[in-house]
Amino acid sequence: MTPRRALLAAPALLAPALLAPRPARAQVALRGTPAQGALLVGSGAAGRRVALDGAPVAVSPEGAFAIGFGRDHGPRAVLSVDGHPTEIAVAPRAWDVQRITGLPPEQVTPDAATLQRIAREREALARARAAETPRGDFARPFAWPAQGRISGVYGSQRVLNGQPRQPHYGLDVAGPVGTPVLAAQSGRVALAAEFHFFGRLLVLDHGHRVHTLYAHLSELEAREGEEVAQGARIARMGATGRVTGPHLHFSLGLGPLWLDPRPLLPG
Repeated sequence: MTPRRALLAAPALLAPALLAPRPARAQVALRGTPAQGALLVGSGAAGRRVALDGAPVAVSPEGAFAIGFGRDHGPRAVLSVDGHPTEIAVAPRAWDVQRITGLPPEQVTPDAATLQRIAREREALARARAAETPRGDFARPFAWPAQGRISGVYGSQRVLNGQPRQPHYGLDVAGPVGTPVLAAQSGRVALAAEFHFFGRLLVLDHGHRVHTLYAHLSELEAREGEEVAQGARIARMGATGRVTGPHLHFSLGLGPLWLDPRPLLPG
């Protein structure tokens, strides 16, 4: 599905103060639909100061920027451009409940040593996700990272072996072990590792803290620090980590926020 455009000129979303014409300045626009879990890409902000809910937002020399609303974001957000605030209505979403049974007990309630490993892995992942680089890949259309059946969606509440756990922050694509996994967008490999829950994984940096994560891989075909083009084969689908069958877990992030990748993908 092609993301819809939400222009800052839309009267239902934004205040007139932001719409006033400014000499030699293009009108700021947002691509995407403001909703829980959404990534929106802004344009027309070259040389302007942008903030979301009071937090500064990096703007590229071309005027592009990225903002996002987490799974549990409230109904309102405030976008500020050059100190002029505009309220954005953030649409709520209903979330599925996904019950998964048959997992090994240690994958649901790890022992003390494994918990220490998980803590170290979370720190490594957080560092990779926090990197803010000036590359502008994030502003271009994304592509599917793999072909297969959709077996899990973003935002669903996970119940593992009868125990509630954190929501699912990704899109699952099921397929045979060895199915090619492609870069959904051009970027740099910020992390290539093997984690307890994620199994073998890759994180690609697309600039301005936007990144994608590919997990449960059987093979890694891209190295940490490597530049990859959109559509390049970077790994193969697998069943490593906490899984009940082979699939690709594909996540989209903006800094610490996990967002829904599905609205960015074609079809």
